[in-house]
Amino acid sequence: MSYRPYRSSQLKLSAGRRVLGGLTMLVFLLAGCSGANDSTQSSTSETANTSETANTSETANTSETANTIVLINPNSNEDSTRSMVDLAEAETDGVVNVVGVSNEDAPSLLTTLQDMEEAVPGVVALGVEAAKDENVVAIIVSAFNDPGLEELRAKVDIPVFGIGEEAFHAAARDDRKFGIVTVTPDENLIKSFQEKAESLGYSHLYQGVRVTPGDPKELVESPEKLDAALTEAVQESVRSDGVEAVIMGGGPLSAPALRIEEQFEEPLVVAVIAAIDAALGVVNETE
Repeated sequence: MSYRPYRSSQLKLSAGRRVLGGLTMLVFLLAGCSGANDSTQSSTSETANTSETANTSETANTSETANTIVLINPNSNEDSTRSMVDLAEAETDGVVNVVGVSNEDAPSLLTTLQDMEEAVPGVVALGVEAAKDENVVAIIVSAFNDPGLEELRAKVDIPVFGIGEEAFHAAARDDRKFGIVTVTPDENLIKSFQEKAESLGYSHLYQGVRVTPGDPKELVESPEKLDAALTEAVQESVRSDGVEAVIMGGGPLSAPALRIEEQFEEPLVVAVIAAIDAALGVVNETE
């Protein structure tokens, strides 16, 4: 399992959360002038060092910058990793650095409980490697089922947050009734949501899941169709289940949630934001 971090290079904007909602998957142009193996002049060698491959330069950034939060995407979708890192970076507003890593051995979308379970070894390996960097102050497991969360916590000495767990905490604040909207129809996965609500003490507030119709892999490839399907599911959760907050059940649903949230009086809980806010709380306490 290689540790290849992605770090956002975009400007931090105080209103970045809203801006990123409209930019569902940013395409990052990472400089890569690697042909500078000529070491005839020190200036040439310096240029080569600063324009090596993205993976090498990002690794250097991770180890040289204090107060870094590593976001682990348990699936292999690099676009999702970038989108979630960009969202987290905007939320931190420059307080810390956020670095993202993808689980290369996993599918591009985790749609079943078995997918989640099979992603655990990769998540743990990436987290253990990240924790070796003394500048990494927290780790976020960024899939809604929190695969590998407890296993990773048992192996590292820094705080580890799961976006699913933190989303439940955020949704249940002030004893609000809440539900989940997701694109994954797997029955075992849905059952695990109920179990998580019970384990966290929120079973009396949890009102169940609304799942978008159709193939989730096809749906996430079309922002327009995804937004429409999520909007309908949120409306059904509010209308039929009487919820006061809706969790968007999945890291890749973060940007769509921000695009549609203004249509609703009820808050849409974005799991990545809930986790980064929790991580920031720990960072602030230690400073």
